[in-house]
Amino acid sequence: MTRKARSPKTPPAPAAPALPRLSRLEIRNLATITQLELELGGGFCAFTGETGAGKSIIVDALGLLLGGRANHDLIRTGENELLVTGFWGAEDDTDSASRRLSHTGRGTARLSGEVVSLRELQEWAQERLTIHWQHSAVSLLSPANQRGLLDRRVGAEMRSYAAAYAAWREAVTRLERLQASQRERARQIDLLSFQVQEISEVSPDPGEEEGLGSELSRLSNLHTIAQAAAGGVELLSDGDLNALGMLNEAVRALNAGAKYDETVAQLQTELRSAIDSVQAIAGELRDVAEGSAADPEALDRVETRLGALGKLKNKYGPTLEDVVEFGARAAEELAELERDEQDAGTLQDDVDALHAEVLKAGKILDTARQREAGPLAEALLAVIRELGMPHARMEFGLSPLDTPAAYGLSDVLLRFSANPGEELGGLSDVASGGELSRVMLAVSTVLGADTPSVVFDEVDAGIGGAAAIAVAEQLAGLARERQVLVVTHLAQIAARADHHYKVEKEVQGGRTVSRVRLLDPEERLHEIARMLSGNTSEAALKHARELLGA
Repeated sequence: MTRKARSPKTPPAPAAPALPRLSRLEIRNLATITQLELELGGGFCAFTGETGAGKSIIVDALGLLLGGRANHDLIRTGENELLVTGFWGAEDDTDSASRRLSHTGRGTARLSGEVVSLRELQEWAQERLTIHWQHSAVSLLSPANQRGLLDRRVGAEMRSYAAAYAAWREAVTRLERLQASQRERARQIDLLSFQVQEISEVSPDPGEEEGLGSELSRLSNLHTIAQAAAGGVELLSDGDLNALGMLNEAVRALNAGAKYDETVAQLQTELRSAIDSVQAIAGELRDVAEGSAADPEALDRVETRLGALGKLKNKYGPTLEDVVEFGARAAEELAELERDEQDAGTLQDDVDALHAEVLKAGKILDTARQREAGPLAEALLAVIRELGMPHARMEFGLSPLDTPAAYGLSDVLLRFSANPGEELGGLSDVASGGELSRVMLAVSTVLGADTPSVVFDEVDAGIGGAAAIAVAEQLAGLARERQVLVVTHLAQIAARADHHYKVEKEVQGGRTVSRVRLLDPEERLHEIARMLSGNTSEAALKHARELLGA
């Protein structure tokens, strides 16, 4: 289908990152959707439908993949769980993200089939998908977000300042800690020195207790061990009636039969081997009996060692692993305190030098912000004026802070006026809801997004006519660089889409069911006519053809 050529008046959006776009979305049991498998095209994708058809369900589903709050009311009535799965990339190289919610309160997140935490799912999806919700324009009222708009253009200077500020604050914190209480530091050094020495003198090994326990049991029962071994020797070899004597008698008894029977001969040979084994065992038992005399010194050493380990566990345990870990932490803290003691005299000089670096980096950051503030404001105004506010004015103002902050030496405030003759003021003070939405739309299209897929959920609410055409232009321009998914009620916007999807609602078996389908050219013509006039009369169809450029 051909369209009339239009040239955007604003600069092109930043290029999309080298990540794949959203290619497929599968939804099961979410609100009025029972089962949906939707193939998504690149470029500009519009979703339309009658009021109440469930257009925003698509956005709700994608919001779950971004880690949105688990609202169990989204689960279709009568079902136990819902499942949303998104696929990024081509068929032969696809990554997937899915999220399952159930009425039991348990949920599961997966990346390419592997179970992950919700945070991991969120971080992965946020690199690939951005959603501009219907009411997200209120985020522009935050000074931090206003500052963030400008700082996206001064990333290098912002990173340099952040590094300088972090180093300075670390030094300040350390100096304040040093100056807080020298007496407390000296007391802490004494305590840590004692603890480290106490643990190091014992030098515990987390694996030694089991062996020591066994050795204690043996040493405590040497008399019993000697008696048992001596009794064994008596029965095996030394007694008047012993096992070796009886085994030898058995060998002699088999002599006659062994001459005539191979089995008997083999058994006699095995019996002789048994005699050898019994003799060896008797010898070893004799050594045990003779070597198991009481050893009070060895017993005392083991008991003393176990007592020392138990004392450490009572103080620093409950396990030897805990004792060793405590000792390592104490040694590290002691070393730091001793360094602080040595560095106290020179640290103030370091703080002063780092503060100078912060001021230097901050001035460079402010210069960069001032350099970018004008062009960014003009780029935003070019869009805002096309959106039905021809007299709008805007500027980014910098207000110096008394002391350096984590974000710079100045506050950044976005000042705005929609009407001629009115003074510039803060967005929260002078912008209406509709004006704020148009500013947000300008921000979204001028600054674009850092993801390959961007979703707009009815950000065109409250506009029409020439402003609607201008919004369509901006969205189409953004779609030249990345995939843009737009839920809209405006025919002017839907007509610019590369792919037009219709959300429909019907009753099946007494239940409401929503479905989404890609429209063919004829169906699209009728949908645009319905959006324009509420009917598909010949006049409405003619108007739709004109809007489509057909």
